[in-house]
Amino acid sequence: MAESIFGEVIIRGITRQGKIFRPSDWADRLASILSQVGHDNRLRYSTQLCPVTREGVRCVVIQRILEAEDPRMFKFLLDFADSNELEVLPGRQNERPFTCPLPNSGQANR
Repeated sequence: MAESIFGEVIIRGITRQGKIFRPSDWADRLASILSQVGHDNRLRYSTQLCPVTREGVRCVVIQRILEAEDPRMFKFLLDFADSNELEVLPGRQNERPFTCPLPNSGQANR
């Protein structure tokens, strides 16, 4: 049976040794690879790849649909996490809409 395309994978900014990953804006930089600039000249993160803060730790939320739509990008993201020894955790596993907040909007906590 094929794995579900719904749900999330979380890259958490904590290394396997328990240290905070640096630089502090790593999640924003990583998420910007799928972002676009809107008509108002503001950066808009993709709904498939979004930086968030969870429990005070910077993270990147990857929607599993990305694995089906762009497998190379999905692999790149997981390889990034692996090569930097970052924690990769399952996120929510159900289908539901997710909107990524604007950068610097103060709404990046979920």
